[in-house]
Amino acid sequence: MKHCQWCDTSFNPKVTYQIYCSPECREEATKEKIAQRYSVERRHRRMKQERLCKLCESKLSAYNDDSLCFSCLVNPKDVHKTLREIKGLANGKAKPDNE
Repeated sequence: MKHCQWCDTSFNPKVTYQIYCSPECREEATKEKIAQRYSVERRHRRMKQERLCKLCESKLSAYNDDSLCFSCLVNPKDVHKTLREIKGLANGKAKPDNE
């Protein structure tokens, strides 16, 4: 018995080098590997060029997939509002929305 490297289920391999339990798991694992490879290649291409934020024109990191920097992407008013709600919940002054 072996464990599938994609879904971690036990299976009886048909050949000694089989690592996936089914063609579906093999296809999903292959898609994941291709997506990872593409992401790495895209980052390497970004390393060679200077990218700027569309709003504030600050330099973007090669690891940033967005066209905006973190400062422009996050609205400070929303962050402040969320922090006040969390503080209210912690102090028992406000009730959670899901109740």
